[in-house]
Amino acid sequence: MVLTKEYRICMPLTVEEYQIGQLYMIARHSHEQTDSGEGVEVVENVACEDPEYGQGQYTEKRIHLSSRLPYWIQSFIPKVFYVTEKAWNYYPFTITEYTCSFIPKFSISIKTKYENNNGSTDNCLNLDTDALNERTVEFVDIAYDEVNPKHYKEEESIREILLLGHRQAFAWIDEWYGMTLEDVRMYEEQMQRETNTKVAGNGRSDVATTKGTARRSPNEAVDAGSSSTPAAHTPTTPSTPCTPKSKSWFSWS
Repeated sequence: MVLTKEYRICMPLTVEEYQIGQLYMIARHSHEQTDSGEGVEVVENVACEDPEYGQGQYTEKRIHLSSRLPYWIQSFIPKVFYVTEKAWNYYPFTITEYTCSFIPKFSISIKTKYENNNGSTDNCLNLDTDALNERTVEFVDIAYDEVNPKHYKEEESIREILLLGHRQAFAWIDEWYGMTLEDVRMYEEQMQRETNTKVAGNGRSDVATTKGTARRSPNEAVDAGSSSTPAAHTPTTPSTPCTPKSKSWFSWS
């Protein structure tokens, strides 16, 4: 079964400004949501390139959630339970895929386009006619929409995750505004090291380390990896975001 849902989120920032804010928000939020043996583990962060979208950055993360699940679910799931996040960042266009180690046939694919408008583009992701007819559009207001008091939990809806994340990016604006891409990438590296250390705090042997993290020139206009930093392998952009028999995907902008 395939579900197509589009979220439109207006931010009081330009596309160029939000590029910094988004990277800062993701790194800080991941660090704050991580505790000993639980949270976000960065497996890989390397440069990538696509013939259509150009240069970008590929990241792979494991989101360890076992202890946050209800006890009746913990009783029969594997001890090592995590969600894998793979992201191809060709800002202002990104693709993010989520898969679950416990349910291998389930996945979510998110395509995102950042534009300097009020969310008025009717088909910014260039969906075909069938997808447009099936699509549901929701508007997310970071100022007035309510956030559930429990904030981020694995069982929440996609919508609350997007609302909380974008609200944090704006709330932390004094922390990141004025940073260059090089500045925020250095901050990201520091947060990744500290976050991976926190995840490994319980002595787990499956925690990997970040490989081939690329730094940027302050004047670069896109989220691109340095050509002098070779990747451990060459990540390729997924050509088909969804397979109807096994995947569902959400598009949001």
